[in-house]
Amino acid sequence: MIRSMASSVSSRGNIAAIVGVGPKLGRSIARKFAHEGYTIAILARDLGRLSGVAEEIAREEKAQVFAIRIDCSDSKSVRDAFEGVLSLGFVEVLVYNANHQPQSLSPNPTSFQNIPLDTFQKSLAVSAVAAFHCAQQVLTGMVEKGKGTILFTGCSASLYGIAGYSQLCCGKFALRALAQCLAKEFQPQGVHIAHVIIDGVVAPPRRRRSSSSSSVRDESISSGEDHEGTMDPDAVAQTYWHLHVQDRTTWTQEIDLRSNNATFF
Repeated sequence: MIRSMASSVSSRGNIAAIVGVGPKLGRSIARKFAHEGYTIAILARDLGRLSGVAEEIAREEKAQVFAIRIDCSDSKSVRDAFEGVLSLGFVEVLVYNANHQPQSLSPNPTSFQNIPLDTFQKSLAVSAVAAFHCAQQVLTGMVEKGKGTILFTGCSASLYGIAGYSQLCCGKFALRALAQCLAKEFQPQGVHIAHVIIDGVVAPPRRRRSSSSSSVRDESISSGEDHEGTMDPDAVAQTYWHLHVQDRTTWTQEIDLRSNNATFF
């Protein structure tokens, strides 16, 4: 199912598809690409909440934004969602930002013996299998045009096996391998593929929203909470944009981001 939130601007050009849009990083990435002139397709499981995000971005950036439901743990849902995405036009940018678990490590690891098989399988499906499906959907068009960008969001668990987080690490390891394989195969054909390691906790954006009725309002900021040591998603989104516009003679394949006072592994 697709819901369109359009500003007075009827057409903005090529499509940037953002898979995994919540109130933090996904929303900031979508807003950044809308600001730079792209028609936006945002995808997540909760279409009602997603429509609120689409309406907010369309209003703020005077952009055309489409909200599309996707369940990344269900391969049929991924295929159906991308039928809708591809019907909008040429997908020049794909950002895969979906996660079965938060990117940051919770304080409560799960003993390996206590992880249900279906939970492990769902984590792999969301972290890697759906990324595989999404990339397959857009690569044909990108190769035909000899241009395009695919950006995968990873985390510190992409690099290190961590006790108590086997389902997260295995999925993120697989996503990183996928990014490397696709880069080696498709970058010579003009498609830039990069893996972004978010080594830290992403906080709500620093800037305060002007609309008190927005369904995705930054309540933690309006209440004056301090997010020292976390990462501002609007600042992270700038890096995603920079990767997209890099000159092809200096393409980045992997980059890691962290707060200036973060603890290194």
